[in-house]
Amino acid sequence: MQHTVLAAILLVIACVMMAGCSGSQGTAATATPTAASVTPGAPAATAVVTTTQQPTFALGDHYLQKSYSFQSEKDVRTEQFRVDNPSWGIDIVVLPLNDDPQYCWFEMTVTNMDNGQNDTYGYGRSYVYEKHQQFPMYVTGPYTIEMKGNRVKVDVTAAKRNP
Repeated sequence: MQHTVLAAILLVIACVMMAGCSGSQGTAATATPTAASVTPGAPAATAVVTTTQQPTFALGDHYLQKSYSFQSEKDVRTEQFRVDNPSWGIDIVVLPLNDDPQYCWFEMTVTNMDNGQNDTYGYGRSYVYEKHQQFPMYVTGPYTIEMKGNRVKVDVTAAKRNP
């Protein structure tokens, strides 16, 4: 009985390793033992391997490219521009200005002025602490970006995405 359980566990581990080695990044692979590999009465083993990858893309012609510095929570900056290509994106690079990350945060609300749809992205606080982030966008029209932050310098680029 012990040899059968050990064989089932080794089979699951082998499936997980093969899924991790042959799968592409950005997908989730689930290895579940088959009926032939599980002995009646033995506990079923399931392994899940998940990899996520933030989208990356190259930027072309710029709609907006500026650096902003936020020294206090009251600092707010607003920019407006018009997007003429449905394949565009936003790239932010954050530089914390304090050694303690709990004081450093950035939030950006992107609003399409034609339809009122808005999306919010950020760094720190309730957002990820990823210093370089890219966000693919898909709708043309006039946009407003409202940015707020504390103890950070942020480089913001909104531009067409290159193929």
